[in-house]
Amino acid sequence: MITEMRVRQTLAVLRQELRLGLRGFGIVWLLFLAFAPTVIIAAHSLHDRQHGLQEETVILAAIIQVFYVRFGIFFGCLALFTRLIRGETTERTLHYLFLAPIRREVVVVGKLLSGTITALVFFGAGIVASFSLMYAHFPAGRDFVTSGPGLSHLGAYLLVGVLACLGYGAVFLALSLVFKNPFIPAVVLVLWEGVNGALPVLLKHLSVTFYLKPLFPVELPVEGISGLFTVVAEPTPAWLAVSGLVTFSMVVLAFACWRIRQIEINYAAE
Repeated sequence: MITEMRVRQTLAVLRQELRLGLRGFGIVWLLFLAFAPTVIIAAHSLHDRQHGLQEETVILAAIIQVFYVRFGIFFGCLALFTRLIRGETTERTLHYLFLAPIRREVVVVGKLLSGTITALVFFGAGIVASFSLMYAHFPAGRDFVTSGPGLSHLGAYLLVGVLACLGYGAVFLALSLVFKNPFIPAVVLVLWEGVNGALPVLLKHLSVTFYLKPLFPVELPVEGISGLFTVVAEPTPAWLAVSGLVTFSMVVLAFACWRIRQIEINYAAE
């Protein structure tokens, strides 16, 4: 009975957050991050007449692995999830949720779900649009999708998008409960994610990108000086990478649920 009530309360918070949605600059920022590669790919398909399937596949893999995962989804979730708590504190509306007859942990879970769904709508659409444009403009690309492993590649990229939104979302939601200005630790985090390849094997597990890497259907070549600093870890099975990232996200979420119970509303200090 209690569990059923908690589920209903979580869904109520989720619906409220989705109804409020993004406003102003937030929508523009997410649209830019989600569809900037799509615009570039569209221009590429119109002007580049020398289309090689292998080359286009590597280019798309680089766009998703480098732009979407390390930049677009990262900074999109930073803006989106930090707004869920810090934004309400700034607008002096957070106390309304705290005064409602629901546990604070329910508020955190509802906000995490709403942010994850919002991020998935934007970045999922961006990934699908980029994938479609990359392969639709030449015969070999269309055959790759309709008769080859193209759809499985798309499924893998969407799975990566889901997990990236969940992982980064949980981290940034937790950071917004600890720091008044979560953008400062976010700089440290983006550097940490950027040097993940050079970290010792044990420290790699404290990174979102570590769990996402085994899920990419195309492995990018490691060339130049970056290859000298790359520490090769034992390949992680896909099922273990998925379960590992979900577990990592749940641990961070548990910390966020604990942290929100320690918070006292004091708008004068903000």
